[in-house]
Amino acid sequence: MAAIDKQFDYAVPEKWRARVQVGTMVRVQLQGRRVGAWVTEVGVRPPEDVALKPLARVSGHGPAAELLGLARWAAWRWAGRPASFLRTASPPAAVAALPSPAPPVPPVAVTTDDPIDDLVADALGGADGVLRLPPGADRYPLVRSAAALPGDALVLCPSVASARHLAVRLRRTGLTVACVASDRADTAAAREWATAAAGGATVVGARAAAWAPVPGLGRVVVLDEHDEAYKAEQSPTWHARDVAVERARRAGVPCLLVSPCPTLEALDRGGLVVPSRGAERRGWPALEVVDRRGEDPVSGGLYSDALVARLRAGGRTLCVVNRTGRSRLLACTACGDLARCEVCAASVEQREGTRLRCRRCGTERPVVCSACGSTRFKNLRAGVSRVREEVEALVGEPVGEMTAATRDDEAAGTRVTVGTEAVLHRVTSADLVAFLDLDQELTAPRYRATEQALGLLALAARVVRGRVEHGRVLVQTRQPEHPVVMAALHADPARVAGAERPLRRAMRLPPSVAMAVVSGPAAEAFVKALGSQGGVDLQGPADGAWRLRAPDHATLCDALAAVPRPTGRLRFEVDPLRILAATQLRCAAVLLGERLRRSRAGCSRGARDAGAPPEHHVSPGCG
Repeated sequence: MAAIDKQFDYAVPEKWRARVQVGTMVRVQLQGRRVGAWVTEVGVRPPEDVALKPLARVSGHGPAAELLGLARWAAWRWAGRPASFLRTASPPAAVAALPSPAPPVPPVAVTTDDPIDDLVADALGGADGVLRLPPGADRYPLVRSAAALPGDALVLCPSVASARHLAVRLRRTGLTVACVASDRADTAAAREWATAAAGGATVVGARAAAWAPVPGLGRVVVLDEHDEAYKAEQSPTWHARDVAVERARRAGVPCLLVSPCPTLEALDRGGLVVPSRGAERRGWPALEVVDRRGEDPVSGGLYSDALVARLRAGGRTLCVVNRTGRSRLLACTACGDLARCEVCAASVEQREGTRLRCRRCGTERPVVCSACGSTRFKNLRAGVSRVREEVEALVGEPVGEMTAATRDDEAAGTRVTVGTEAVLHRVTSADLVAFLDLDQELTAPRYRATEQALGLLALAARVVRGRVEHGRVLVQTRQPEHPVVMAALHADPARVAGAERPLRRAMRLPPSVAMAVVSGPAAEAFVKALGSQGGVDLQGPADGAWRLRAPDHATLCDALAAVPRPTGRLRFEVDPLRILAATQLRCAAVLLGERLRRSRAGCSRGARDAGAPPEHHVSPGCG
């Protein structure tokens, strides 16, 4: 049944007294049905002259007491219900008893000749902080060093596969590891959860591991904190990084965020630890930038001479054509300049042959090139399947195709693979990664497009293993001086943060403000009731969605919690990562346009982008 956001009093039979504590999972009778619940409080006094029903059954161990408080906070932070988070914090299958705590393992120092070791020591030696670890650097020494410190370490990885791989490496050194990274409700997954709940283990997992039981929590490490996999797509749209930070704060232990390209949200926490220039450069691969501004957009296609030469040179090659968005990118047939918005510099689309419209801010203008005045444009798009056929003809051998919908074995045995960004997540090693159309990422109609593009380049850098393994990344672009390209070229991610922060502040976008998107059939009624709450700006509707903006999360979340939920379906997306055209409204054109013009001064034409029995309380809903 759907979760009920209420507490009810039940009596505990004598035979179950020793087993019931805060967090225990039980079954109760409610309106003629037996439903699952969690014990939220013990030893309470029920109203007088009320006969309490007994618990129907004790299912087993559940979330620790501290996670109940964290679930209430997350329900406020992401406008959800505590039961949603308690489900995530519960074992995947019933756990009747916990094993004995793992015995302590003597610390094993992990030392190599790599100067990154000194960087790891500095990062782990402090309190909360951010570690900018190059993508080509091995993250295992960092995790092993964190596990050797007093207390149990909680390590979050962006994917289940990476968490399992890390757990295997840690177990080989003799550590007790609980890998709570299973997507199935089976006995093995429940056993791992029980190992974590018993204590004395290093807990490793993906997004849901932010809610894993760690009785002796001593340190939290979040690897690749920039990865969007940490953000839940279903409502409530909580973020594992923010849950980990709050959990560490409540426990009074350090939390270390690790990333080759930290987000602005992470950088706002302060305490940035960066490697030496030499160490960081070794962690980023050689970047070959193919400037396509001078090529004819009609006949040039996606295959430059440099790309063709690399494809035919041999070696494992991945070609990335990210068409998941299916947005169009236009180029002038006369001068080759990209059709971009004059206000916010995002790509524009052509509607019915009469106007060019920006998908980011909604600005429209005639179908005229802003550089030369031509009225003829070419759509620079090609699907993955078509690209595979053309690359196959170029190299004269079978070429694999990989997207999120294809199986890994469909591209097995091929030297060259063409795919969306999914290929970077599923292929672990290559000699060359080629981005055939990086401009699609740089000019995407999303306010985090720049950070997301740099994240893709960092992922590609990890696949080719940096300069040490002589890996190479090739990018084809008409914006060779874009901050993302320059950051990857010079192994300096700070260039992107420096260009993004003033732009976000000017457009009043996160993290300078707190934001939420409200949609669903009941959204209009909710927004009307929200109008009486001060400090929250309402914008919309746009395709049935409203955008809410407040100076900080306290103001926004308090306002969302104060308004009663109307009848009907309602979706809240707090801290949206990908605001698309449906929720994008016109920005402050004069202010932003002026800032962009100043930032472009002195640049070439192609560099315009500057850039949550005693009586007991139970909470129903877990079954």
